[in-house]
Amino acid sequence: MNLHIVSENNFPTAAGLASSAAGFAALVRAVADLYLLPHSESELSQIARQGSGSACRSMFGGYVAWNMGVQHDGSDSVAEQVAPTSHWPQMRAAILVVSAAKKGVSSTAGMQHTVATSTLFVQRAKHVVPERMQKMKDAIQQRDFATFADLTMKDSNSFHAVCLDTSPPIFYLNDTSRAIIRLVEELNRVAGKTVAAYTFDAGPNAVIYYLAENERWIMALLTSCFEGVPGLEGVATKDKEEKNVLLENFDVWLLKGVIDGVSRIILTSIGEGPEKVDDKRSLIDAKGEPLKGRKAS
Repeated sequence: MNLHIVSENNFPTAAGLASSAAGFAALVRAVADLYLLPHSESELSQIARQGSGSACRSMFGGYVAWNMGVQHDGSDSVAEQVAPTSHWPQMRAAILVVSAAKKGVSSTAGMQHTVATSTLFVQRAKHVVPERMQKMKDAIQQRDFATFADLTMKDSNSFHAVCLDTSPPIFYLNDTSRAIIRLVEELNRVAGKTVAAYTFDAGPNAVIYYLAENERWIMALLTSCFEGVPGLEGVATKDKEEKNVLLENFDVWLLKGVIDGVSRIILTSIGEGPEKVDDKRSLIDAKGEPLKGRKAS
């Protein structure tokens, strides 16, 4: 059976926002459904990761872990669901798009180069990641946001330290990225507790995790620092108290100059994996051709 594949993202592609993970997870799920393959999501995750490593996690919904495995053929390097969406539905994420441009170094090429040249990578792969993985699973099971946030930020920093240790070094973060890190650290200080956690994948774009109960703090931060940025239309703090506290206690320089580096903000929450959609949401017509205005890939 000849296949005509049409793929489309509603967020920046190849910019370090998991576009390849979403695309390959959707592709593998669609092909499996088409051929009525009786594979579980875990089995399909092994196939998906061959297109994009992170795609194995995207086969599931909720909270998902990618197990490294021990077999030389990679047969046991699969994803597993740590907890369903319903376990901790209060998790939210604000994605700050610093650059929607295609990265100079792709995630795959960058990781291959890092594995070959970074001395820190060995320590991270053998010790740091396995230990943090278990702690993260425990934090999710216990719905412990403080621990979740601490692990998330530390591991993001560790990952980018390894990128810098690559020869030649890989610079995924830029000045705006680093300013956002300071914003989150300052927000937690002013709030008197950990209300937000930053993380950066292989790109300059920030993901800020927070719980629904602390949404006012995050909205106060975003509306104070990124007023006018697309994605915040209609967003306003329900209570002016948090915003006033921020303005009175933040380091002044943190509230200036960052806005120009963020082009879009995406507010989202934890969700499910790939879903089969009806014809009204299809990207192809009855003949299998891309709908008008779309290109086949």
